[in-house]
Amino acid sequence: MITLSPQSISELVAGVKEDVIKWRRYLHEHPELSFQEENTSQYVYDVLQSFGGLELSRPTKTSVVARLIGPNPGKVLAIRADMDALPITEDTDFAFKSANPGVMHACGHDGHTAMLLGTAKILTGLREQIRGEVRFLFQHAEELFPGGASQMVAAGVMEGVHQVIGIHLKSMLEVGKVSVLAGPINAAPDTFHVTIIGSGGHAAYPHTTVDSVLIAAETITNLQHVVSRNTDPLDRLVLSVTQIVGGTADNVIPGSVEFGGTVRSYNAELRDKVPGLMERIIKGVTAAHGATYQFEYTRGYDPVVNDATVTQIVEATLKEVFGEERVVNGPPTMGGEDFSAFQKAAPGTFFQVGAGYGPKESWYPHHHPKFAIDEDALPVGVESFVNLAFRLLEE
Repeated sequence: MITLSPQSISELVAGVKEDVIKWRRYLHEHPELSFQEENTSQYVYDVLQSFGGLELSRPTKTSVVARLIGPNPGKVLAIRADMDALPITEDTDFAFKSANPGVMHACGHDGHTAMLLGTAKILTGLREQIRGEVRFLFQHAEELFPGGASQMVAAGVMEGVHQVIGIHLKSMLEVGKVSVLAGPINAAPDTFHVTIIGSGGHAAYPHTTVDSVLIAAETITNLQHVVSRNTDPLDRLVLSVTQIVGGTADNVIPGSVEFGGTVRSYNAELRDKVPGLMERIIKGVTAAHGATYQFEYTRGYDPVVNDATVTQIVEATLKEVFGEERVVNGPPTMGGEDFSAFQKAAPGTFFQVGAGYGPKESWYPHHHPKFAIDEDALPVGVESFVNLAFRLLEE
């Protein structure tokens, strides 16, 4: 049974809302990139220390873990929030917009961190009613492979943990809605880099060259056959070329062209097969035109797969707290998330809280310079975490 009623918890959440917004705005104004979150992690550490009653540690240089151990023995629940920002120049008019040029919280991690701080503050005040332990994981570097989650797991933060949960704010979902789904919900985000090596020369005499630009263009086009003609249409797969570099002058055909991008998938067998399919095409196109190539393929995070049992408890609890009409089963996405590293150590659930800002037609997606969240979403996240902490520790 939940120790406190959802109504009592709602009142406690209302009491920390201003603090949560204050923390979020500070973090938004002072974003830091992956693996560089030194000021962010110190700020989080200082706020947590002000609560009292928490065992604090720094498992990596820019992460923080807080342990809240109740007076009675029980399970260990981990709750995670990521803290890093993106290399994006913010294009908003908020008074608390980024003060760090070229760096922006364009994915909601400032909100994730603030929500978990609010959760820690409430639960710290309820320590005597906690059976077991709540472990708050403030993670660095979600946005940049190899990611902070695997580093934290290697540092031992998941030792003894029975279950793990996390929230992602969603700018394309209405405020007040919560989306939870069992099974696969985030894809594996692999990356690749290709260099096409030809023979450069004068643009007026293309017949004396091996045109790396033209060969790169043909290779990029043909790589889409991996998805459209080499993959079962029912298997989810994305292959996107996102960058290309080559050439220095209008009248010079360059000797080489580089391009790279990402592959997103869920199916483990297909994921293993894709690099070979790609290289077969790259090798064939370059050989046909007398060029050579270099090909690098890097496996990223594993897919996020929500545990069926934990997700059932999460969904039932959220419906009890917010009402069935506010809880939806959103579809899986091709976005990647290193929360999967925590799920490899303990069964867990990653769910979304709606944060659409303003009229629906003005919502901006994640990683956009105009990305924004409605701060009314923050107490929804805190309320979810606090209720789930009691429910999961008691189940």
